[in-house]
Parts: sequence; structure tokens; C-alpha cells
Amino acid sequence: MTTESGARVAPGGWRDVGPLVAGFARVAGRVQGTEPPAVFLTLGRHRRLFWGWLHFAGRLMPGGRLARRESELVILRVASRRGSAYELEQHRRLGRRAGLSRDEIAAIETAEESAGFSARERLLLRATDELVADQDLSDALWADLGQEFDEREKIEIVMLVGHYAMLATALHALRVQPDKAR
Repeated sequence: MTTESGARVAPGGWRDVGPLVAGFARVAGRVQGTEPPAVFLTLGRHRRLFWGWLHFAGRLMPGGRLARRESELVILRVASRRGSAYELEQHRRLGRRAGLSRDEIAAIETAEESAGFSARERLLLRATDELVADQDLSDALWADLGQEFDEREKIEIVMLVGHYAMLATALHALRVQPDKAR
């Protein structure tokens, strides 16, 4: 069963998510130029899970070892490959803030390789594609990653792709609707 908005679980209000989640979502919406993000107000209905997830997600982005531009490149590719309208909408804005041009974002979404990405960025796109398609990396691609990324960064790449694939699944299954711009 879905709500009037199309969501299976409607974004919660202050009473549903509590003052901390509601306040966090309000601030996040102001920073992003949107209404309070539905991802936070939906997942926030399970407060204990929400705070653990948020801590983990924050360690990957924005608190990860990869440059923000690189993490947004990966996230946008996962969102595109998984057909996650919510993640695409949110991370197009974040990607632009991280230095990706509109043309680069379009190329990430269409898998166009001629967008002027660096060798390191093309390697990230290859790894993301392989992880989304196979839930694994070939030995050859793992070795290629080792030429550009240290061990911690390689772990982070795998976890970043896996996290955003999981989040795409949750957002889709819960029918979380994209946020409206202010």
C-alpha cells in the first residue's frame, strides 16, 4: 500500500522521527536548497537504525578518503545504473557543488567515456560498473585500481558502491519521492 504521495512509508513529521532527526533534516534541506530530505524523514522513522546508518554513510561521504568529486562520480554512476531517481536528483546537485559539470554528470549517467575524465576517474567508473553488474571486481580491475588507489581507498570504493546500491534498493522499495527544490 502506498500513501497519497506514492511513498510506501511517508516521510515522518516531528512526532514520528523525533526532534533530532527532524532538526537534522531541516538543516540538511536548507543546505541543499530543498525541503527537508525525504530520505532522512523516512528512514528516521526507525531512529536507532537511522543514526547508525547516518554515521556509516557520513564516513563514506563526505568523510571518506576519496575526493568529493570522486565520491560523487561513483554515487551518480550507481544511481544511474540502479535507476534511482531520488539519488540522481539529490546527487546531481551535490555533484555540481563538488566540481562536476553538467556535461560530466550527463556523461556519468549515460556511460559516455569521452567526457574528459582523468584516467583515475575512468577507473572509478569502470570499478563502479563492474561492482553494480557483478557484485565483484575482476582480479585485473583490482590490480588496475592498485595503480591509482591505496588499500584503504580500494576498500572505500567497494563500500561506497555497495552502500549506494543498498540505499537505491531501500529508496525504491519504500517508494521515497525526490525532494522538491525551494
